[in-house]
Amino acid sequence: MKYSGWPEPGELVVGKIDEIEDFGVFVDLDEYEGKRGLCHISEVASGWIKNVRDHVNEGQTVVAKVLDVDESAQQIDLSIKDVNDHQRKEKIQEWKNEQKADNWMELAFGEDLDDETYAAIANELLAEFGSMYDGFESAAIHGNDALEEVDLSEEEIDAIVQTARNNVSVPYVQVTGYVDLSCPESDGVDIIKEALQAAEGNGEVPDEIELEVTYVGSPEYRIQVQAPDYKTAEDALEESADRAAAVVQQHGGTGQFHRERSEDDE
Repeated sequence: MKYSGWPEPGELVVGKIDEIEDFGVFVDLDEYEGKRGLCHISEVASGWIKNVRDHVNEGQTVVAKVLDVDESAQQIDLSIKDVNDHQRKEKIQEWKNEQKADNWMELAFGEDLDDETYAAIANELLAEFGSMYDGFESAAIHGNDALEEVDLSEEEIDAIVQTARNNVSVPYVQVTGYVDLSCPESDGVDIIKEALQAAEGNGEVPDEIELEVTYVGSPEYRIQVQAPDYKTAEDALEESADRAAAVVQQHGGTGQFHRERSEDDE
């Protein structure tokens, strides 16, 4: 997808060098429709430059900072030297992600998707998530719920979710905690089993969360949670321990959650 309009001063843009002159280089902006910028020789690299071609090549993809935009003169001034390595890597990754999202749009809606419909769907994702990639990633993690505030049809939402779940590699985090469970009742073993089933969610854990409870050593049980982000994982971990503790406490037992093992692994 290419944006219409103009970039803003201070913005980082990705472009391809399509012409090199003694006074600087012209950069075709990959993210903006029909836009081309000029990077003066003094902004190509730090220090004195004898030959521009010692620093850049035609066809090279670069990340540049927008210095100034003059719409009346159709001119965009750029700087390559003002972009540090971290900014360059981050921007290139963002650009690659949007290229992936562009391909996913084609998979979701077909090669014959007209520009107007494409733009309408893309703009909804941009408004809600900041980028198409983040919209597809959220759809892969949370399903249709992720798009409930987006002004798209049910068919469009279903197409995005299905494509996202088939193509998006979702990042996950893992957290671990422990819960001590004990029950003095004669049927305490059965009550502990019931508590462990409760800890595992009784089959009602959300799709984006993987939760596993394992025995460590009486009375200690390990809870491992995998989720899309730390807040979700931490919440699921504590809720799991709370569910288990509530079961044994109803029968006069005790349940205590802690983050570290009570004893070192043998």
